[in-house]
Amino acid sequence: MKQLVYGLLALFVLTHMPAIAQDLQIQRHNHNDWTKGRFSEVVTVSGSGKWLFLAGVGAEAEKDGSILFIDDFAGQCRFAYQKIAKLLDLNGGSMAHVVKLVTYVTDIKYRDAMNRCRAEAFAGVGLPAHTFLVISQLARPGMIVEMDVTAVVPTGIK
Repeated sequence: MKQLVYGLLALFVLTHMPAIAQDLQIQRHNHNDWTKGRFSEVVTVSGSGKWLFLAGVGAEAEKDGSILFIDDFAGQCRFAYQKIAKLLDLNGGSMAHVVKLVTYVTDIKYRDAMNRCRAEAFAGVGLPAHTFLVISQLARPGMIVEMDVTAVVPTGIK
């Protein structure tokens, strides 16, 4: 009897898993013309999903934490987005699942380069809600850009 119950339960889960994974809806909205193509003013998430919070992602080498691409904003930015994409993938997500991004830089002169780098990272998917902050210093000497990411991955993916 137990085997029958477990078998029916497994059948139910397997046949309903795609429906659960498709239940998540992420919608991006822009209510002001000037924000279109720059960031989403409002991102709504409905349905079942796993929330991911990535904090302080920068150009730290994965092996020893040393800062890579010293004095090279584009290099640090691209490397950080590569790490973000990898971490999302390890948890069943992608850049399309990012709903909120906070970018910290040490100088306002990096704003245009940040916009180009972010556009590359999110090419083909909607832009998340985004906050851009200029601060005096980041966590490690040599860092000039760092990001916090919130993503929502459909339940049942990983």
